[in-house]
Amino acid sequence: MPFRLAYVRGVTPAKWARIWGERMRRVPLDLVLVEQPDQERVLRGGEADMALVRLPIDRDGLHAIPLYEERAVVVVPKDHAIAAADEVTEAEVVELAGPVHPFDPAVDDALALVAAGVGSIVLPQSVARLHARRDLVARPVADAEPTRIALAWLSDPAPGRTDSEQYRIDTFIGIVRGRTANSSRG
Repeated sequence: MPFRLAYVRGVTPAKWARIWGERMRRVPLDLVLVEQPDQERVLRGGEADMALVRLPIDRDGLHAIPLYEERAVVVVPKDHAIAAADEVTEAEVVELAGPVHPFDPAVDDALALVAAGVGSIVLPQSVARLHARRDLVARPVADAEPTRIALAWLSDPAPGRTDSEQYRIDTFIGIVRGRTANSSRG
């Protein structure tokens, strides 16, 4: 039975997947891309064993290990005044870039509006890179709250969780924490 790891758009689990493949050759790793609004549901519903999530999440019944932070960037048309800046503040985004579109699963639609000169969008830097377009530029928003990425899983074992399944969870935790294959905690 494969180990299922969900991840949200912009997170790149490739390094951890490679290490998993080296250490757990007999257990395939299935990577499942989920949209941010669904990140908790896939865990709670048993569709994934663990998930790389964007915080905040409802931690009731979930464990979460914070992994890293991402800078927020504003995306504007290439010829916009903000494009000339190295970075901007949230106040400058509101003042200079018009309406700020929400970051949600319809990010491609929002980017099309931004390219047409209708407002801007503030995104995690990895998502902006993923959706990069030649007609748009991204600039860091110096005072914006960073996005935090975490590894999450059910804190109460699912009914019938075996020792083998718990071992897989513990192994993946060790991988993201940088433990070597020979670690006594592995």
